[in-house]
Amino acid sequence: MTRAHNPVPSWAAGRSPLTLGVATFAILALELAIIRWTGSQIRIFAYFANLVLIAAFLGMGLGVALGRKHPALFKWFFPTLFVLAGLLTLAEHIGLMHLSFPDPAISLWGAEFGTRNLLGFTFAVSVVLGLFWLIALVFLFAAIPVGWWFETMPPLRAYAIDLIGSLLGVVAMTAVAAWHLPPLAWLALGVLPLAYIERSRWLIAGFAAVALAGWSHQGAYFSPYNRIDVKSDLELPEELPAQPGAPEYRLSVNRDFHQYLLNLSDSAVDASPEHSTRPAVQAAYEIPFRLAPSAQRALVLGAGTGNDVAAALRVGFSHVTCVEIDPVILHLGRALHPEQPYANPRVRLINNDARAYFEQNTSDQYDVVCYGLVDSHAMFSAMSTLRLDNYLYTVEGLRSGWQHVAPGGILSVSFSAAAGPWIVERLNNLMTEATGLAPVVIAHGYNHGVTFLVGPNVTQAGVQSRLVFPTYAFAPNPAIRTPTDDWPFLYLRPGATPYAYLVVIGLLLVTAAYGIRRVFGKELLTGQRFDWPLFLMGAAFLLLETRMVTELSLLFGSTWVVNASVFAGVLVMALAANTFVLVRPAPDVRLWFLPLSLSLVAIWWFGAGLLNQFPLVTRGILGGCLFALPVFFAGVVVSNLLKQTSQASAALGSNILGAVVGGCLEYLSMYAGLGKMTLLALALYLAAYLMIIRRQRATPEEAKATPPAFATAFPADA
Repeated sequence: MTRAHNPVPSWAAGRSPLTLGVATFAILALELAIIRWTGSQIRIFAYFANLVLIAAFLGMGLGVALGRKHPALFKWFFPTLFVLAGLLTLAEHIGLMHLSFPDPAISLWGAEFGTRNLLGFTFAVSVVLGLFWLIALVFLFAAIPVGWWFETMPPLRAYAIDLIGSLLGVVAMTAVAAWHLPPLAWLALGVLPLAYIERSRWLIAGFAAVALAGWSHQGAYFSPYNRIDVKSDLELPEELPAQPGAPEYRLSVNRDFHQYLLNLSDSAVDASPEHSTRPAVQAAYEIPFRLAPSAQRALVLGAGTGNDVAAALRVGFSHVTCVEIDPVILHLGRALHPEQPYANPRVRLINNDARAYFEQNTSDQYDVVCYGLVDSHAMFSAMSTLRLDNYLYTVEGLRSGWQHVAPGGILSVSFSAAAGPWIVERLNNLMTEATGLAPVVIAHGYNHGVTFLVGPNVTQAGVQSRLVFPTYAFAPNPAIRTPTDDWPFLYLRPGATPYAYLVVIGLLLVTAAYGIRRVFGKELLTGQRFDWPLFLMGAAFLLLETRMVTELSLLFGSTWVVNASVFAGVLVMALAANTFVLVRPAPDVRLWFLPLSLSLVAIWWFGAGLLNQFPLVTRGILGGCLFALPVFFAGVVVSNLLKQTSQASAALGSNILGAVVGGCLEYLSMYAGLGKMTLLALALYLAAYLMIIRRQRATPEEAKATPPAFATAFPADA
């Protein structure tokens, strides 16, 4: 195939084509770094990590499409990144760190309050939109070398190098997460490889951006999930004056308050002043353990730094199993908790997702199964609108916990009612449906909290006679939707219209359409450069990948290891498909849409719910095969189209831009459920299939004007 001659830009002179792999490695690392760093510096982006991902896709799509004609734009990457880094580092000082989002439709632990007037609404939306486009520009300039190299190399070879570079980027960032490294390391992984490509005076801005990331660290701890800040007992509330002896601490996650590390021992409570609430706080933590029929075995989920575990030990439980997903929070509990519960030989620590623990330990029984306040402050993946704890608070999730309660035992769930009465009613619905018993609700008020108790011998009268806190019992409210594994959105406020979400998504799509129109010009509608079938394939694949992340988290837990494994697996399957096509190219690519469609129907029909009944190894084999098949089949289609393309960079950009639409469509899962996203992906793939048929039936003149094109259906993401 003859490819157009492109003048060699200065940054490519003397470089090997393997530089493409260096660029894709850097872009993948930078994508993950900015998603995490933005969420840790500006609070609302911890809840909207998918907006950062969409911005990255938009920038990459436009940058790849521009790479052939405008390679000089690459030099602007470093100064643009410096501007973004400056805003993120100074977010607290310029009023962005605790920016509120003016939409009460979703509970954000306080981030949705404070901007209910038009001025506040306009300011918040403008900041979100401005940061979105600044991030998009960073990735636009970073993706310029990818677009240029795709036009100067054989397509399948370029695609293979692209995938290998992205895969190595996933591996590198997985290592960074495992070693709990700070933002300086994240950003350096993205900047240094691009500095190798562009060796000019602009490098100083890139190194300054890395230095700013280091400055933003400020003594925080970084787990694979969160930024964690620990402050001394000087920040305890007035009604909890500090105790002499062992210090106490305030722990924040992604700039939000998360928990106190308190000394609630009997000696500390006895020594507390008269106005102190320490005795009431101690009583609130001890509720389920004092009401248990036996003090033998307890399970604490979301154990955090150990307050609930310490309560079980004070009451006298002989064995306490505690499950906590965040390894750094567990470490801080071991090191700093004044009562040192994790040093007690009666305690067994498990660093895992609670839902995964249930599925992997089906025979364990406990006198008390206690859900601590499992208050996630972040998404478990930028691919999805789900938070880390969403799958705990579903009918199936609580039913799994109930199955671990010994005969006559108690299931206890603590939760903050700060969002309003609706969250209490939703949890009441949830526990009633999961257990078949009406819970007793105890309004202890600590951190706006309530505790739900369920057990065969738990009654409101019996509980009230043994506690100083008011108790309630009420019937389920059918008007409030109950979370399930297909609709796991605990925090979605019933009856509220997400007007701010709609405005933001609408503005993003409108401005993105304008940007795409500027890049592709009049050829956007004619299809001469912009590839509409593969645009649809990009949108479909983003939905498919999102479904893979959510379903596999049900099979193996919502952990960062599962998350990283999914993305690495996607790239490995894409690389396998590309290798297959190198050996055996398909004469008619349309035939591969049949197995692709059937595999999507299988995902929709079976899902994690049916696979969870099998042992872990069987579940892994079946789940891996089930979700690998559509990736492979789509990869075969993509690689065959790539083999035919004459405008690889434009087609690649078209597909990545499709992921922007797919990311926006993913928000529909909050209303339609997750399962229907698989069907929506199937519809988009079938639409792409019909457009390919139409293209193949075009007249020779039309075919010449509209050459077949390729796109990567597998944009690397977090």
